[in-house]
Amino acid sequence: MKRLLMTTAALTLSGPALAQELQLYNWGNYTSPEMIEKFEEETGIDVTITDYDSNDTALAKIKAGGHGFDMVVPSATYVPIFIEEGLLMEARPDQMENFEHVAERWRDPEFDPGRRYTVPWQWGTVGMVVDTSVYEGDINTAALFLEPPEELQGKINVIPEMMDVMSIAIYYEGGEQCTQDREVLQKVRDRLLAAKPHWLSIDYGTIEKYAEGDLSAGLYWNGAALRVRLQNPDYAFGYPQTGYPVWSDNLAILADAENVEEAKTFMNFVMEPENAAMLSNFARYANGIAGSEEYMDEVMATAPEVNVPEELAGAGVDSKICPPEAQQIYRAIWTEVLK
Repeated sequence: MKRLLMTTAALTLSGPALAQELQLYNWGNYTSPEMIEKFEEETGIDVTITDYDSNDTALAKIKAGGHGFDMVVPSATYVPIFIEEGLLMEARPDQMENFEHVAERWRDPEFDPGRRYTVPWQWGTVGMVVDTSVYEGDINTAALFLEPPEELQGKINVIPEMMDVMSIAIYYEGGEQCTQDREVLQKVRDRLLAAKPHWLSIDYGTIEKYAEGDLSAGLYWNGAALRVRLQNPDYAFGYPQTGYPVWSDNLAILADAENVEEAKTFMNFVMEPENAAMLSNFARYANGIAGSEEYMDEVMATAPEVNVPEELAGAGVDSKICPPEAQQIYRAIWTEVLK
């Protein structure tokens, strides 16, 4: 806390030009209100949060300009795109005081070598959430949304994140990450288009719909699935044995941010273990900050949604950015699916 107060004091002394506000552009229902309240109380910086529902939505909005945001939380597969487009500030979080808390696994990631632009927000997996009172079969399979059993048809939701959906479908058809194999991708296209009529929706804000029993299954993020189970114990999370993405989201400062010093203060704040734990306790995902575990709710230590069963851990594939040629094909397929 002393480090944070020192940073805040420095901001205050720098003069009245600082707005003492911060505009955060983030995934919906993903930011701990408790953490934001603590940050505002300790720094005097007011935070406004605007939601988005996918990486594509965030990227398009920021590229268009005139957005007014200071910070964004892109997934690892999109960080290189943001950097190449000149949309992120090289804020050098690796030189901030709390960078010492970043876990070794996340200190020098391929998508942001040396952590010159981003800091860890949260990370997790993509799999199946299932109402076990409706479906009693194997839940560790992507067939639940790609070849839906009769009892689940018409009550399935799919998250609107292209690479999550495409990756799961590619692995299901025997392909590898970022494949450009035309035969595999033709199977993926046909599979998704055949499955779509059995889905009820393609949406991301569905925690309450699952908890209330309006949805029986879906492709979902693990932390959101845990939040569902905590409200309705009939739901369980499955890890597709054919392969599933392991993703990470990362906090970054935008190149055209107006409140830069406030944003840097927030970036440093998020790397404090107790504060990172607040993020995890709210959204129910792991974070990349060492020492945060001791501040987490007990449920996080044992939840199967967060702690991958050993026998299924090997099916996880760290998400990476695919070549433009592959992305072009995926986007064409995804556009057909969304029609």
